Amino acid sequence: MDRREIAALLAYIGRLDPRTIRTDQGEARDQLAQWHELLGDVPMATLHGWDARVAARQHIRVSPYQVLPADIARPWESYRRDRLGRHTDPTPSVDPDDQAAWTAELVGPRRAVATGSAQPAQYRALTSGRINPALEARLREVGSCIPPEARAALARYRPARAAREAAVAQGQPDALGVRCDWCQAQVGEPCRRRRIGPDGGARGTAPRATPHPCRLDLAASRQAQESAQVQQPAMA
Repeated sequence: MDRREIAALLAYIGRLDPRTIRTDQGEARDQLAQWHELLGDVPMATLHGWDARVAARQHIRVSPYQVLPADIARPWESYRRDRLGRHTDPTPSVDPDDQAAWTAELVGPRRAVATGSAQPAQYRALTSGRINPALEARLREVGSCIPPEARAALARYRPARAAREAAVAQGQPDALGVRCDWCQAQVGEPCRRRRIGPDGGARGTAPRATPHPCRLDLAASRQAQESAQVQQPAMA
């Protein structure tokens, strides 16, 4: 805010709370200089939700104390933090090797968001919308992001996942797609084997390479139910 806007803000506050009015010319000049020094980087209003008059009116409405510059600056800082917290920096379109241009293209939108002249670019907004058909075709062509050779090499280090992928590839039910009633393993987690100590008490658990039989039965039952539901509309 410039000095003219500060004066307008003080006049607005004076109408709501006459205690802030300075009748002496020197005191009024000092008050204007103080508020301008403390709120010079705070805008009077922005296009997206900020208004210093609203912050002043809210303070006067809920507080018995006179309005101070801090009562305007605090809501402004909260407004800036909230907007930057909801902002995701879009990837700059310039050459990444040009550090100055890359930084400038990041700083510009971020400053616009912080000052309220632009809306935050949120992650969900960036990823929403229909996928490019060419990209869908490319994903179907590539298949998995892990090459088959790498997947085969990793199989010995993650036997539960390898067994799951092999079962799904053969059309068998996905046992890890359901919760295990025996060991209470959640969906996506491998079954666990209890370690029993000499006294007969459980000393811990270890992951199993294969799921418990009851989990396999539950997955097969669910797969059969889903197949029946798919076939019923087709027969109708």
